Amino acid sequence: MKLHDLKPPTGATKRRKRVGRGYAAGQGKTAGRGTKGQGARTGSGGKLYHQGGNLPYFRRLPLKRGFTNFRRVTWNEINLDRLEGFAAEAEVTPESLKEAGLVRNLRNPVVLLGRGEVSTPLKVCLHRVTRSAQAKIEAAGGTVEIIER
Repeated sequence: MKLHDLKPPTGATKRRKRVGRGYAAGQGKTAGRGTKGQGARTGSGGKLYHQGGNLPYFRRLPLKRGFTNFRRVTWNEINLDRLEGFAAEAEVTPESLKEAGLVRNLRNPVVLLGRGEVSTPLKVCLHRVTRSAQAKIEAAGGTVEIIER
């Protein structure tokens, strides 16, 4: 068998319908387009999304209003004055903050902000610490370590 021997099976192909070639052909005169109206005319058939006077569907939807960044990071924010309950030389980690009831969701990273004062030396191991918070912790004799998210 060669390429020129290949042909589709019988009944797989139909002849093209020749419209507008007289009434005896079955598709004469209006050629299957009906009578009058936009569908009977030649040309583009109207603009895309045109709905004949109705407010177009895509304009009825409240799309394209602003932008939602799905990569946005939500931080757990803790201020220094919330760390007063920790003992001296205690290690402040996201897990210890969760046990103390200061953090709800451990999937979000924790940032330590500089509001308030700290009097006891603490070992802080968090995802982010502001400069003012770090200065106050080190002034009290503590250490700051940044952990990866």
